[in-house]
Amino acid sequence: MKRPVRLSLALGAALVSTVLCATAGAAVPAHENGGAARGSAGRVGVERACPVVYFDLGETLVHTADDGGTSYHPGAAAYLRSLRERHIKVGLLTNVPPSWGATDAERAARLRTEVDATWRGSAPFAWKDFGDRILTPRTEAERKPAPVLWQRAKDVSRGCRLVYQAETAEETDVAASLGYLAYQVDRPHRPAYLPVGLIELLGHRPR
Repeated sequence: MKRPVRLSLALGAALVSTVLCATAGAAVPAHENGGAARGSAGRVGVERACPVVYFDLGETLVHTADDGGTSYHPGAAAYLRSLRERHIKVGLLTNVPPSWGATDAERAARLRTEVDATWRGSAPFAWKDFGDRILTPRTEAERKPAPVLWQRAKDVSRGCRLVYQAETAEETDVAASLGYLAYQVDRPHRPAYLPVGLIELLGHRPR
């Protein structure tokens, strides 16, 4: 009885790999590599636009338990570490009350205070990885799934390819409609997060 299940999982993994690789190829327009001829397999002769990976916060990177305590979502700490090791920038697009501050920086500081106050994880949340790339609603009308936060991130991207990862299809659909490579996390028979190697293919600048 176990053999069909294993075969199904193997076929599902192969299909995901094929789809993701095809998406990566389509996600890098020809103008971003200057139309330069490719060298040996897997190498490109020019720099391509850098990737920036934006996330939702709750139940994407952070899990809230029934008692209100917060900790990393399963696999999130290791995933952020992998992105950090490859020098891939990350950001947050997250709904918080607009009354938490007059600027993104003020609202982000309040968000950090709120999360840290309930944190139960063995390691602290990696706030410093996100720098000033924590975008929050300035008004109730800007709350996701309104497209405003994704558009604001695009406006400051300086041509970088943008990725968005969240737990709901509603949000990933909006992100995809705005040109992001969007990925819904924690789907059955798929990697919990978008594979880091694929993100590098979007144009990580050579080191």
